[in-house]
Amino acid sequence: MKTVPNINTHSSPEAPIFPADFTHIVQEKERVIAEQQALNAELQKQIRLLEEQLRLARLRKFAARSEKLPFQGDLFDEAELEVSLEEVEKELAETEAEAESKKPRKRRTKADGFDENLPRIQVHLELSEEEKAGADKTFFSKVKEELDIVPAQARVIEYWQEKAVFEQEDGTQQIACAARPVHPLGKCLASVQLLAWILVAKYADALPLYRLEGILKRHGGRVSRTTLANWIIRLDDVFKPLINLLREQQLNADYLQADETRLQVLKETGKSAQSDNWMWVIRGGPPDKPVVLFDYDKSRSEEAPPAPARWL
Repeated sequence: MKTVPNINTHSSPEAPIFPADFTHIVQEKERVIAEQQALNAELQKQIRLLEEQLRLARLRKFAARSEKLPFQGDLFDEAELEVSLEEVEKELAETEAEAESKKPRKRRTKADGFDENLPRIQVHLELSEEEKAGADKTFFSKVKEELDIVPAQARVIEYWQEKAVFEQEDGTQQIACAARPVHPLGKCLASVQLLAWILVAKYADALPLYRLEGILKRHGGRVSRTTLANWIIRLDDVFKPLINLLREQQLNADYLQADETRLQVLKETGKSAQSDNWMWVIRGGPPDKPVVLFDYDKSRSEEAPPAPARWL
C-alpha cells in the first residue's frame, strides 16, 4: 500500500502581533473614531441651523399671519442664529476653496463699513501737560474710526402765534395773526418729521404698527396704532399728485418692466385670509432717473396688470 505524504494545506501562520503593535492599532482606531465623532457633531450642528432657517422661511412664506406673528418668540435667537450661520458659511466656503485649489485665497473685502459721506466728529485724545513737557512738538494722528448713531428722541413742538391788536376809530379792535405753517393733514398732532419716520419705519424697515406704537410709548408719546393707521391712510391723498407725476415720468421711457408678487391680506372683502392677492411692481423712466412704483390688485386676471390706460 502506497503511503500518502502528509501535506499541510494551510498557509503559513501570520506573524504574531506584539503588545506594542496592538496598543498602536487601538490608539489609531480611537483617534479615527474621535475625528469622526467631532465631524459628525459639526455636521449635526450645521443641519440644525439649516433646518431652523428653513423652518422660519416656510413660516414667513406660508403661515397665516397678522402683524403679530405666532413664531415671534423665536426671533429672540435671531442674532445668535445669524452669527452661527455666518460661521458655518465661512467654514464651508473655506473648505470648498481648499478642495478646489491649493492657491492662496485672496483677501476678502470687509462686508461691514459705512458711507464715507457721513458727517464726522473728531475726538482729540490729548496728552497731559506733564506727559508732553519738554517735547519739541506735538501732533495728532487718526488711530481709529467708529460708526456712531444718535438714538431717536421724542419732543413736543409748541407753536406760539404772535397776534397784533389794532384799535379802530369806531372803538373796535382788529387782530392780525402770524401765518401758520401748512400741514399735510391739517389738524394733526404729528409733525411732518414724525409722519415721514412712520412711513419709512413701516414700509422701508417693515416695522408693524404695534411696534411703532411701543417705540413711541417708550419715548413718552402715547399714540395708538389706530391713529397711526389713520394717518397713513390719509397720507394717500396727499401723495396722489406726486404719484401721478411719477407715472408720467415712467411713461416717458421706451419700455416698462413689471413683475407681480403674491401676498396675503387678512381682511379682504369676499376672500379668506389665506387667499392670494397681488402686488405689481413697475419700473421705468429715464435710465439715469428710474421710477419704481407698486400697484395692488386682488386678482391676477388680464385686467389686473397696471397699464398706461388705467393710470391716466
